[in-house]
Amino acid sequence: MDGVLNINKPAGITSFDVVRKIKILSHNKKVGHAGTLDPIASGVLPVCIGRATKFVDYIMKDEKVYLTQMKLGIRTDTYDREGTVINILDFNLSKRNIENVILSFEGQIDQLPPMYSAIKVKGKRLYDLARRGIEVERKKRKILIYSIEIVDIKLPYVVFKVRCSKGTYIRSLCNDIGNRLNCGAVMWDLKRISTGNFDILNSITLESLNDKNILQYIIPVDTALSQYPVLTVEDKYVKNVLNGIPIRDKIFLDKISKDRLYRVYTSKNEFVGLGMHKTFEFKMVKLFIRGN
Repeated sequence: MDGVLNINKPAGITSFDVVRKIKILSHNKKVGHAGTLDPIASGVLPVCIGRATKFVDYIMKDEKVYLTQMKLGIRTDTYDREGTVINILDFNLSKRNIENVILSFEGQIDQLPPMYSAIKVKGKRLYDLARRGIEVERKKRKILIYSIEIVDIKLPYVVFKVRCSKGTYIRSLCNDIGNRLNCGAVMWDLKRISTGNFDILNSITLESLNDKNILQYIIPVDTALSQYPVLTVEDKYVKNVLNGIPIRDKIFLDKISKDRLYRVYTSKNEFVGLGMHKTFEFKMVKLFIRGN
């Protein structure tokens, strides 16, 4: 069994809990998720099975859309409602002021990852250090907030939709908005609406899955990678791509763009994997099937 499941994760369980269940239902130990969702969060969680696990990083590269509920006037150590309360602050802000500040975060911004995150610093997970009361220096990372749509404001709660790049922490975004408003804010609720090609409208709940019907919900690996253009190789090059041997034929190279990933297929429409034209050669960067 090789492919991807578009799981609608419920709030209250970890992403690894989802993986654990899929391992049981699929009778496959090779299972991994693409893009962690915190226990507090719900929504789209792509889960890769079998050889699809090789492509997790490529599935994760696309933009994500979140529906976020933020609460103003409070700060916690985790930047969400499950953390220890640090401050409760009074505020008197107009809706227009709040809207302007939130929308000012659109575009490329520098974001400091929260201490309660899975990022590693010198080999240690930040959340492991945070739980021991240790705070370490983190480097800000450039992220892109493509758009923010404010859905509802019923103070102290604000609901907004965020379309953003991979690596964006919505908890940090809420914390930064609260700091700029001088009243504090935490992420109160979070639902991932989409990530890359996976949308919540086409997702499946864990409760609906069983070992009898799981196959009908499996998405082929190449379908999950449909953001990459198709490249069908002639029969004379099949041995090269199946065995990871570079193609240096200028006639072949002139037909494709440089520094662009392609979904590579044989003339029999067999998905081989992902390949790229780099400098003077085309080479597979991730194989789905291999030669003998």
